[in-house]
Amino acid sequence: MSKKFPEYKQLDLSRINREVMDYWVKTEAFHRSIEIREGYPDFVFYEGPPSANGIPGIHHVLARTIKDIFCRYKTQKGYRVQRKAGWDTHGLPVELGVEKMLGITKEDIGKTISVADYNRACRKEVMKYTDMWEDLTHIMGYWVDMDHPYITYDNRYIETLWWILKQLFNKGLLYKGYTIQPFSPAAGTGLSSHELNQPGCYKDVKDTTATALFEVVGELPTAKETGDQRLETREISSVSGLWSPVFFMAWTTTPWTLPSNTALCVGPEIRYVKVQTFNPYLGDPITVILAKDLVHSYFDPGMEGIPLSTYRKGDKLIPYIIDGEYQGKELAGIRSSS
Repeated sequence: MSKKFPEYKQLDLSRINREVMDYWVKTEAFHRSIEIREGYPDFVFYEGPPSANGIPGIHHVLARTIKDIFCRYKTQKGYRVQRKAGWDTHGLPVELGVEKMLGITKEDIGKTISVADYNRACRKEVMKYTDMWEDLTHIMGYWVDMDHPYITYDNRYIETLWWILKQLFNKGLLYKGYTIQPFSPAAGTGLSSHELNQPGCYKDVKDTTATALFEVVGELPTAKETGDQRLETREISSVSGLWSPVFFMAWTTTPWTLPSNTALCVGPEIRYVKVQTFNPYLGDPITVILAKDLVHSYFDPGMEGIPLSTYRKGDKLIPYIIDGEYQGKELAGIRSSS
């Protein structure tokens, strides 16, 4: 390749790529870019290390391209840029992969297999795809020193981290605190966000959720009547105030937060309805307010409008009557008990 930019009659990016790569290899362009900057200011670059036990993907190409842009820019600005590669060799996925390969569990370590043998298997497994990573590095033209990488299981790396932590401790920058962290009982360890996103970590399941009742304190605004049911509703409601008090229904997947609950939210434009029915557990008359679109999630459509007087405590099918309708903004400001 000449020192000037060549002209091409037809654009063939694959051929151009090969020519550029061959030229870089022949001239040792990357290493020369460091050698000729001897004595110049350093721009320090340590690659955020990939996990060598995983196959590289297109997202790694994108991330490395962005990294390479900064290093090439700093080189062109006259800096000496030694780009140190690295390997991330820790993490729960490595351990689980080894345990599956060896047919063991955490409880077997130190019993049917020694800790040393287990660690040795992990070190071998974690470097499984280094050849593929090195090929990708070369093919995409990513300049980084893969001959002298830092490896997170290397004692020199580990001791460096302990030294750094000691410096932070000496400066009073370490403190004891408490956080909520996902935990794996099977692995006996906390889980990172990356580990929680591994394939197979989540699956769709059906679970029991709670719908809490919050009693309305004070008067409700007048609800809009809902048609043919209003006469019967008024007639039933007038009997000794059986359908008072009124409750807001609030669904939650985290019932343990209810003791600290301080407010309920309503959607300003969502339509809500007031429903007269019976508590399915206690059999008591009850009036509830819930979103109109969710009525049939809680009540059997076939029981709507059935006279409430036909209900007997313990019935599986519970009649209900819609007694009125609200727009969410009409309910704003209403107080409820906790």
